[in-house]
Amino acid sequence: MNASIGIQIVPKVTGDEEVIRIVDEVISYIRSTGLSYFVGPLETSVEGDIDELIDIIRNCQRIAAEAGADSLSTYVKINYRPNGDVLTIEKKVSKYHK
Repeated sequence: MNASIGIQIVPKVTGDEEVIRIVDEVISYIRSTGLSYFVGPLETSVEGDIDELIDIIRNCQRIAAEAGADSLSTYVKINYRPNGDVLTIEKKVSKYHK
Protein backbone atom coordinates (compact mmCIF):
# COMPACT_ATOMS: atom_id res chain seq x y z
CA MET A 1 0.00 0.00 0.00
CA ASN A 2 1.98 2.93 -1.30
CA ALA A 3 -0.67 5.66 -1.21
CA SER A 4 -3.66 7.09 0.59
CA ILE A 5 -6.14 9.71 -0.54
CA GLY A 6 -8.62 12.04 1.06
CA ILE A 7 -11.51 12.67 -1.32
CA GLN A 8 -14.41 15.07 -0.98
CA ILE A 9 -17.17 15.11 -3.61
CA VAL A 10 -19.39 18.19 -3.52
CA PRO A 11 -22.35 17.79 -5.89
CA LYS A 12 -23.99 21.00 -7.08
CA VAL A 13 -27.62 20.12 -6.38
CA THR A 14 -30.54 21.67 -4.54
CA GLY A 15 -31.06 20.60 -0.95
CA ASP A 16 -29.01 18.85 1.70
CA GLU A 17 -30.91 15.58 1.32
CA GLU A 18 -29.94 15.40 -2.35
CA VAL A 19 -26.29 16.07 -1.50
CA ILE A 20 -26.41 13.29 1.10
CA ARG A 21 -28.06 10.86 -1.32
CA ILE A 22 -25.39 11.39 -3.97
CA VAL A 23 -22.49 11.27 -1.51
CA ASP A 24 -23.94 8.06 -0.04
CA GLU A 25 -23.80 6.49 -3.52
CA VAL A 26 -20.16 7.50 -3.85
CA ILE A 27 -19.33 6.07 -0.42
CA SER A 28 -21.16 2.86 -1.30
CA TYR A 29 -18.92 2.54 -4.35
CA ILE A 30 -15.79 3.13 -2.24
CA ARG A 31 -16.97 0.44 0.19
CA SER A 32 -17.44 -1.97 -2.74
CA THR A 33 -13.76 -1.67 -3.75
CA GLY A 34 -12.73 -3.70 -0.70
CA LEU A 35 -10.02 -1.21 0.20
CA SER A 36 -9.55 0.17 3.68
CA TYR A 37 -11.43 3.47 4.05
CA PHE A 38 -12.61 5.90 6.71
CA VAL A 39 -15.60 8.21 6.33
CA GLY A 40 -15.18 11.57 8.01
CA PRO A 41 -17.53 14.56 8.14
CA LEU A 42 -15.75 16.39 5.30
CA GLU A 43 -13.93 13.70 3.30
CA THR A 44 -13.39 9.99 2.95
CA SER A 45 -9.89 8.54 3.25
CA VAL A 46 -8.94 5.46 1.23
CA GLU A 47 -5.66 3.56 1.14
CA GLY A 48 -4.18 1.31 -1.53
CA ASP A 49 -2.02 1.32 -4.63
CA ILE A 50 -1.68 4.72 -6.34
CA ASP A 51 -3.02 3.52 -9.71
CA GLU A 52 -6.05 1.93 -8.06
CA LEU A 53 -6.74 5.12 -6.08
CA ILE A 54 -6.52 7.34 -9.16
CA ASP A 55 -9.14 5.08 -10.80
CA ILE A 56 -11.31 5.40 -7.69
CA ILE A 57 -11.17 9.21 -7.90
CA ARG A 58 -12.32 9.09 -11.52
CA ASN A 59 -15.09 6.60 -10.71
CA CYS A 60 -16.32 8.68 -7.75
CA GLN A 61 -16.84 11.61 -10.10
CA ARG A 62 -18.63 9.43 -12.65
CA ILE A 63 -20.91 7.91 -9.99
CA ALA A 64 -21.84 11.34 -8.62
CA ALA A 65 -22.70 12.53 -12.13
CA GLU A 66 -24.74 9.41 -12.89
CA ALA A 67 -26.57 9.87 -9.58
CA GLY A 68 -27.82 13.27 -10.72
CA ALA A 69 -25.14 15.88 -10.11
CA ASP A 70 -25.12 18.16 -13.15
CA SER A 71 -21.94 19.67 -11.77
CA LEU A 72 -19.62 18.75 -8.92
CA SER A 73 -16.40 19.78 -7.29
CA THR A 74 -13.88 17.17 -6.21
CA TYR A 75 -11.17 17.90 -3.67
CA VAL A 76 -8.37 15.35 -3.37
CA LYS A 77 -5.33 14.97 -1.16
CA ILE A 78 -2.80 12.31 -2.10
CA ASN A 79 -0.13 10.84 0.15
CA TYR A 80 2.22 8.79 -2.04
CA ARG A 81 5.32 6.88 -1.07
CA PRO A 82 6.71 5.27 -4.25
CA ASN A 83 9.31 3.17 -2.46
CA GLY A 84 7.44 2.08 0.64
CA ASP A 85 4.23 1.94 2.58
CA VAL A 86 2.28 4.96 3.78
CA LEU A 87 1.12 5.30 7.37
CA THR A 88 -2.23 3.49 7.64
CA ILE A 89 -5.55 5.06 8.48
CA GLU A 90 -5.69 2.81 11.54
CA LYS A 91 -2.37 4.12 12.89
CA LYS A 92 -3.38 7.71 12.19
CA VAL A 93 -6.78 7.78 13.89
CA SER A 94 -7.40 4.68 16.05
CA LYS A 95 -6.29 6.38 19.26
CA TYR A 96 -9.04 8.95 18.77
CA HIS A 97 -11.85 6.44 18.15
CA LYS A 98 -11.80 4.06 21.12
